[in-house]
Formats: sequence, structure tokens, C-alpha cells
Amino acid sequence: MPELPEVHTTIEGLKKVIVGKTIKGVWSDFHIGAKYKNKPNIKNEKYFHKFKKIVVGSKIKGLTRKGKNILIHLENPKDQIFEYTIVVHMKMTGCLMYKKDNKEKYIHLAFTLSDKNYLLLSDLRKFASVVIVETAKLSSHEAIKGLGPDPLDPKFGAKDFFEILHRKKKTPIKSALLDQGAIAGIGNIYSDEILWSVGIHPFSRADKIPKNKFLAMFKATQNILRFSIKHGGDSKSDYRNAFGEKGGFQNFHKVYGKKKEKCPKRGCGGIIGRIVVRGRSAHFCPKHQVLYEGQ
Repeated sequence: MPELPEVHTTIEGLKKVIVGKTIKGVWSDFHIGAKYKNKPNIKNEKYFHKFKKIVVGSKIKGLTRKGKNILIHLENPKDQIFEYTIVVHMKMTGCLMYKKDNKEKYIHLAFTLSDKNYLLLSDLRKFASVVIVETAKLSSHEAIKGLGPDPLDPKFGAKDFFEILHRKKKTPIKSALLDQGAIAGIGNIYSDEILWSVGIHPFSRADKIPKNKFLAMFKATQNILRFSIKHGGDSKSDYRNAFGEKGGFQNFHKVYGKKKEKCPKRGCGGIIGRIVVRGRSAHFCPKHQVLYEGQ
């Protein structure tokens, strides 16, 4: 699933090419079949028609991010009372791309833009979510309101990081890092890399980890996320950026996807293992990652 660095990379790419463009048309086949009847997203055919009526003729005025959500802000056309924001969550296999044609594989949503190019959502497994929200009500929308702070927000510090995660009683730290209501944007890949880098076992109880370890974890979180952004995100799976190109962070994995390989930490000699923590896989080194347990 695209995580914070991949979403950030997508947005920064799209900002260069779609801001100021007008949406001239929109097509989707997400809504084929009755499975999503009455659902509040474009997979519901009635909702899609409402969505289409709002977005066609609107100008794209900016893009921002909230957690793993891409927010496409639309300029208010003269015939609309409200301004709107398109909220896209790419889920497992989604990629949002700017292309000269719509010939990409697995396209399930296509916006035709005023420059005669396309904004395309490619999604092999069709899990992606797309909704339209009144911009003034965005913060209270279901997709946004429950999200925690952003780990790269300049206003978010080590103290906040510690206080939020440390109070999650009896919660494995792997699960705490994945909780989007605690801190938004971290997923399986980056949680594994963060915990490996600071030597904390994924089953460690969040409320039993020493404060100094949390401070190291906060620093590692920011450094790893920024490093991945620098390298265009992670394309070990399906992710491609706004222009259909792969990122490079997968070339720097220390632990994620490295089961049975030798731990790359200097002088460690451990063998990377894989466990399941509350239904999510976790890769770790059993030798140098310390398990902090309660009494």
C-alpha cells in the first residue's frame, strides 16, 4: 500500500502538471455491478453521477495530503455554491498518474483535462477509494476526521510522538505505529524499517519502551520517511509516481521483505524473521531488536 512517502511523491509530481487545469470530462468503471450500491463513493453508480456533475468544469487549484489521502482541491465554478475537494486513497495497488493518453493498464478512473492530457487512477485490485467533499466540511469527513498528526508536520515534535504512542497501553509498538488515528501515514514497510533502525522488537509494549528509545524512534521516523521521499518512494510492490515511474526506496530496505537473510546491522549476525502482529506482518532481527515487555 502506498504510504506517506509515496503519497507525498505523487502529489509533488502532480502539482507540476495539473494545477490550473480544468476537468473537461470524467469516466469510471468502478461502479459496474451492484456490490457498492448506496456506498458514499464513486463505486456507487448514483454517487458517481453526482461526482461527475460536480467535477466536470471545475479547475484544479491545488493538492495537499492528509495521512495517506490525496486531496485535490477544486476552484468553485460560477454555477456551484460550494467549493469541493476530491479525496483519493490509493489503498493497496492504486497509482494516480498524469498521461498523454489513457492506455495504461488497470485504469478505472480517468479525468480528461483542459490540456488534452489525462489524470488516471490505475488500480489492479480495485480497492482505491474516491469521494467528493465540500471543502469547508473536509475536516469532519469520515475519511479525514479520525486521522492523527502527520509525523513530518513541523509542529509535531518528539514529545508529541512519545505522549501519543506511550499511552497506548498493552499495544504492540508495531500496531501503534500502524494506527492511523494515532499518527497518520506510516504503514507496514516504514514501521518495520523504523523499528529495525532503533533496535526495538515489534511485539514490544508501547507503554514499556523507555522514553529515550521513543526519542530515537521519532528521529528515525522522520529520517526514514524523508529519505524515502528523496528516492521517490517505495516500488517493491505496485507503486508508480505521477508519471508512471518507479521509486527507489526498495533498494535501501534493511529488513522489510528480507526474511531469512542476514541482518545488515554491523556486527549483529542475526537472521531476519517474519511474525504476525495483530494480523499484520512484521520483519525484524531477533538478535538486536529488544523486546520490552510488561510485568
